Amino acid sequence: MDQSTLETPAQTPLAEVRGRIAKAAALAGRSADDVTLIAISKTHGADAILPLLEQGQRHFGENRVQEAQAKWPDLRARYPDVTLHLVGQLQSNKAAEAVGLFDVIHSLDRPSLVAALGKAMAAAGRQVPCFVQVNIGEEPQKGGCAIADVPALLAAAQEAGIPVIGLMCVPPADVEAVPYFALLAKMARDVGLEGLSMGMSGDYETAVMLGATHVRVGSALFGARG
Repeated sequence: MDQSTLETPAQTPLAEVRGRIAKAAALAGRSADDVTLIAISKTHGADAILPLLEQGQRHFGENRVQEAQAKWPDLRARYPDVTLHLVGQLQSNKAAEAVGLFDVIHSLDRPSLVAALGKAMAAAGRQVPCFVQVNIGEEPQKGGCAIADVPALLAAAQEAGIPVIGLMCVPPADVEAVPYFALLAKMARDVGLEGLSMGMSGDYETAVMLGATHVRVGSALFGARG
């Protein structure tokens, strides 16, 4: 059998995930173009990232500022149209570095970080779009703003000049994600935000059907963490 028959673009993990997103969007009466697929490349090196770049993937997510600093400058020199998302918790003392490196921040979750990011963006002259991370399952071990505190945090972000484009959540593990995604979507509607960063490898199709605008997919694209 010809090698090209064995390996076609339709058989790649990226193509499969994109196809599943398109199908879920269609079932919900949405366009797949309204959903941004973020490939979560944390813990993976350039050798794992390059195949996705070569297949046209341009949105990538990292958990840590230091890890992103180590590998993305070289990759972005080759692919300057990449959009880099910070999806992990951000320490306030790393705010300036994050503003300089990332194009979107998904983990704005507390007043001290609002202050740090506001100062960093003003100093850099760079407005980085942010999602407010909501502790949607009220889990004490997880980061994220308490549900009741979201309006106050949004007001603080606006005052600090931070562009907030939506809400983000990570539902509790090993339970049905639907009610948590639905709650986040309602919260976003109530405060007039369109962006919904929700859904990972195990539940991104459900998230798309419930309105996700950004899905954060790692293992379905890269396999087990490196």
